[in-house]
Amino acid sequence: MPSERAQVARHAATVLAGQLAVMAFGVTDTIVAGRHAPASLAALSIGSAVYVSVYVALMGILQALLPVWAEQRGAGETTAIGRSVRQALYLCALASLLGMAVLLSPGAILRWTEVPADLRAEVGRYLTVLAAALPPALAFRLYTTLNQALGRPQLVTWLQVGSLLVKIPLSIAFTFGFAGLPAQGAVGCAWATLVVNYLLLAIAIGLVRSSSLYARLALWRRLERPDRAQIARFARLGVPAGLAVMVEVTSFTLMALFIARQGTVAAAAHQIAANLTAVLYMVPLSLAIATSARVSYWRGSGDEALARQVAWMGFRMAGAIALALSALLYAARASLASLYTASADVLAMAFGLLAWVALYHVADALQTFCAFVLRCYGITIAPLSTYCVLLWGAGLPAGYALAYTGFAGREPLHSPAAFWIGGALALVVTAAVFTAMLALALGKAGSAARAAGR
Repeated sequence: MPSERAQVARHAATVLAGQLAVMAFGVTDTIVAGRHAPASLAALSIGSAVYVSVYVALMGILQALLPVWAEQRGAGETTAIGRSVRQALYLCALASLLGMAVLLSPGAILRWTEVPADLRAEVGRYLTVLAAALPPALAFRLYTTLNQALGRPQLVTWLQVGSLLVKIPLSIAFTFGFAGLPAQGAVGCAWATLVVNYLLLAIAIGLVRSSSLYARLALWRRLERPDRAQIARFARLGVPAGLAVMVEVTSFTLMALFIARQGTVAAAAHQIAANLTAVLYMVPLSLAIATSARVSYWRGSGDEALARQVAWMGFRMAGAIALALSALLYAARASLASLYTASADVLAMAFGLLAWVALYHVADALQTFCAFVLRCYGITIAPLSTYCVLLWGAGLPAGYALAYTGFAGREPLHSPAAFWIGGALALVVTAAVFTAMLALALGKAGSAARAAGR
């Protein structure tokens, strides 16, 4: 187990470096937009909430293929991985078309959530640019998932870190204007993202064609006709996983849209809290990716006992790291908030929100880890149902009631804190339910393996 712990830790640290580089895109955009104008930061908060909801849901469908390729690797079926990846391209294309359709028509969502009319035009322009940036983002996610399944995330990490050197100056230039370019506010951040996404995809295609890492997989071959059986298998695993991610993320990002009606200060403060939450989320996400790759690898190799041990080892690591990060966030919340804005009103509100973020993160870390490992055992419907009931059905309505209608005899808070309270409590229950699901799944897999060995 020490060797497994070291391997998972190395894999997770490499993935984390890349994920933090990607998150730095969002941090950069938040800081740049905040320095440009409070209205730009508010438009970014709303637009990014819509985009993230779409992108992460579709990304979840592709990310769910990691156990498939990791199991094939564990079983030594290398050429089967190549065929499987080419079939996954069809799924990626369908996901891109669906996502673009939503991003190009955000009017109904913005009206439903009562986003102020003066912000809708800029949010619409922001999302139009990101619609064009979505296909390369999803295609690169497919490449990223393949590398994670192979246990070789280093190439992706270097690309993600390097792309940050392109993203930062482009965001500043497009947002504030440079060398004759007019200032574009929040929309400038979207243009910078579009350029970086296509650059990353072009490099990834070049690596697939030239790197010896992929030669044994026979990836670069003529695209076969769609294999309905294999695509259906992908869909059975990926679609519920993607929908689960969508429910989880939209329960989080819808907060931004409902909070927008409280004004620019509330929207800006929430964006700071949401951005730091997303940065912290990268740690358990990276650990979950690394652990699920090893769990699936050992399942493909036929060693269910070791797969179970690795799963619980990762769970303990996720819990310990989450507690440490939450304590650090709570202690440093004033300094962290001041990195984003110089507005005293925004700082004061963000300071209070970050206390709830600390509780939110611990529950978020545990439920994220469990959700990824449950996919290794083909369990996706139960987590989806749990998310729908607890996050959409309880957490978000509770936050809305606390904010706008009052709850249990209390007056409405009219504060973003109401949504963070409801969300945090719902995630605590979700984490407990997912932990029980994981224990049951690991126990059943172990019993089945022992029965088969008799």
